[in-house]
Amino acid sequence: MSRGSVLISGAGIAGLSLAYWLRRHGFTPTVVERAPTLRPGGQAIDIRGTAREAVARMGVLDTIRAHHTETHGIAFVSPDGRRVGQLAGNALGDSGGIVAEIEILRGDLVRILCEAAGPTVEYLYDDQITELSDGADGIKVAFRTASPRAFDVVIGADGLRSGVRALAFGEEASLVHDLGFYMAYFPARTELRLDGWELMHNLPAGNGVGGRVALLYPIRDTGEIRAMLSFLSPELPYDRRDPDAQKRLLARVFAGAGWEVPGLLDQLARTEDLYFTRGGEVRVDQWSTGRVALLGDSVFGGSIGMGTSMALVGAYVLAGELAAADGDHRIAFAAYQHEMRDYVAANRKRPPGGMKGFAPSTRRGIWLRNQFMRALPHLPGKGMATGGIQKTANSIRLKDYGPLD
Repeated sequence: MSRGSVLISGAGIAGLSLAYWLRRHGFTPTVVERAPTLRPGGQAIDIRGTAREAVARMGVLDTIRAHHTETHGIAFVSPDGRRVGQLAGNALGDSGGIVAEIEILRGDLVRILCEAAGPTVEYLYDDQITELSDGADGIKVAFRTASPRAFDVVIGADGLRSGVRALAFGEEASLVHDLGFYMAYFPARTELRLDGWELMHNLPAGNGVGGRVALLYPIRDTGEIRAMLSFLSPELPYDRRDPDAQKRLLARVFAGAGWEVPGLLDQLARTEDLYFTRGGEVRVDQWSTGRVALLGDSVFGGSIGMGTSMALVGAYVLAGELAAADGDHRIAFAAYQHEMRDYVAANRKRPPGGMKGFAPSTRRGIWLRNQFMRALPHLPGKGMATGGIQKTANSIRLKDYGPLD
């Protein structure tokens, strides 16, 4: 018999990991996803610290390692393509490199997690939650397409702009702190020989926005890359559900840029796989209300490089606490937040400089940042440049939540 029914909103890293652990603990998970299928593509993501133990306990660590992108450092390039500085992934020693030991494409990790969750997990694709009605015996859920149903609990694992959070906690504007930048990822190809190095090109403020960044992320020795375009800016008017509007915005912002940018913009115009977002940090004091709890970017969103790891660890802890409480959401949700709170707080601290160090708005600022990165491996306290990420990534110990099915 099932220990309880759980509806998970979002078939991403957090939601699929949670589905896996809930099923292993004897719960019946259902996953609802707005997209018509698992979302492919996306950027390369890190798995750091305790999160490696979480995926090892899932039995997928070796599979993940087999899909490693083989990236091992980042180089900063001038408009004519010269490398003006570089930082190897291990350059900061035990404090945690700027490039993680394990990096994998988001789409690959999602597929691996879905396969691990198994065929008995129910999926409601091309659908979304439209209404939640909490009660003493369960929570009634209305969907855009599917018939209404009742569940024991609902988990919002649906990202920074969480629909579940908006329904259960209130308006997004009061819960998401704007970070002042836009970021886009899309697949592309390059003729450059990258040899496992990310290439990053900075542009000063221009075309009505602040500092701009173009980055090429290599996918092994294939010529395939993930391109990233990012820029500092106040909020701009555009339809965030319209990919063509996003492409036009990016083309305008990066118009006139040199290096590889014109070729990237040509490929951007033809792609159907574009991820475009406004940076934000979620600020929620309580991670649950009634029978609804939040997981992943819907509650942890805003870190630099630790979002995936926190999602993997959070899924393990949330499912484990539900099992330890025998499905009593009041006990489980409080224990989940208590167990995760310090770990999340430590991993959301931003390194010195933040986005302004990543995307300086003047040519002199770009030059100074490049000089600093060249000198960084030789400086005392060099680990502070990444916020001491290795220490914070290991700042939680996974509890043993008992036998699994």
